[in-house]
Amino acid sequence: MKIRNSVLAAAFLAGVIATGALAQTIGGHSLLTPNEIKWGPGPASIPPGAQAVVLLGDPDKEGLFVLRLKLPSGYRVPPHTHPKPEITTVISGSLRLGMGETADRSKAKLLPAGSFIALPTGMAHYAFADEETVLQVSTNGPWGLTYVNPKDDPRQKTQ
Repeated sequence: MKIRNSVLAAAFLAGVIATGALAQTIGGHSLLTPNEIKWGPGPASIPPGAQAVVLLGDPDKEGLFVLRLKLPSGYRVPPHTHPKPEITTVISGSLRLGMGETADRSKAKLLPAGSFIALPTGMAHYAFADEETVLQVSTNGPWGLTYVNPKDDPRQKTQ
């Protein structure tokens, strides 16, 4: 399973690189304007329909990386955890974020653009996007996502 996840992560990153989505590095600085962002498909670990771009680093390797996710209206991510702390900023749109192992929309907090989220390692959470929403995720790799209910994992549906 670990090898398969590594292959999927590498394929995701290769797709992002192929679209020219990585930030330009000049003199040790990374520069990327919004109109230079070239979105690619989201990682296989999240439900289909999202788009993604790696702004910095490599989600498949040790070390800091920054990822933007564009979620379509009506998008849902079932309860899941991450193996490392996750820092997320809502760039545009809004996100409904809930904590716990059961997705309950009525308990999810509405987070408008500009909202900041810091989740510790292993914190079970879920999300809903009522409108197109762009998130910026900063964390250390390798990136991982484990669903509370394995049947929710979209990687299991492709077998």
